[in-house]
Amino acid sequence: MDTWAAGERYEPYVGRWSRLVARNFLDWLALPAGIDWLDVGCGTGALSRTIVEHASPRSVHGIDRSAEFIEYARAHTDDARVRFDVGDAGTLPVDNDCADAAVSGLVLNFVAQPEAMLSEMRRAVRAGGTLAVYVWDYAEGMQLMRHFWDAASALDPAAHELDEGVRFPMCRPEPLRRLFIDAGLERVDVAPIDIATVFRDFDDYWSPFLGGQGPAPGYAMSLDDARRSALRERIRSGLPIAPDGSIHLMARAWCAQGRK
Repeated sequence: MDTWAAGERYEPYVGRWSRLVARNFLDWLALPAGIDWLDVGCGTGALSRTIVEHASPRSVHGIDRSAEFIEYARAHTDDARVRFDVGDAGTLPVDNDCADAAVSGLVLNFVAQPEAMLSEMRRAVRAGGTLAVYVWDYAEGMQLMRHFWDAASALDPAAHELDEGVRFPMCRPEPLRRLFIDAGLERVDVAPIDIATVFRDFDDYWSPFLGGQGPAPGYAMSLDDARRSALRERIRSGLPIAPDGSIHLMARAWCAQGRK
């Protein structure tokens, strides 16, 4: 099972890269200042904090089912416009028409019923409001995870079925577009966002996989020491490590938005 319980371990794995995507995501949405935002599956608060820092909101309400992530988000966000609550994306604990924009980062593919999540986000948004999400391009563009799963599958064929690129076919432009259209949204648009993911050395790349937060780290920590060591060295041999030890990769996210 995917584990989401330790914010301090999730941040170096994905949180730091999610914030970079979030900045470009907000630029792409180009929504006005002074509006009410709902952040569904807010996790450690990466997107919520970026909204506060770059979008001049009136309010931001973050909701996540992980009490531990909510505790982390509260501890690392000091702004009276923001509040965080525990809740499920499929049954959001909010009133109808409570937000001008409902957004979500790196969550849609992990919920059991994505259609229910979009339906709830639509319910929460006022007429004419915006629904928008971003997800990793697991199959091709999220290179830090591709190097991991390609190496894992080469050593252990059973790992192939755990690969997010296999598990989440929705994380592509056309499936995302269809989900938004089927949710009854208008003016649907899908676009890529590419960011650089630069690691100072191999330890900066590998250590976050030992935190157990999410599919790839969960798989890594399920291995015994010998198999985990073999996986580590297989990955190391395939990475583009620069003479100074740094590793320069790219990460692509697919973004989708629509209007109620």
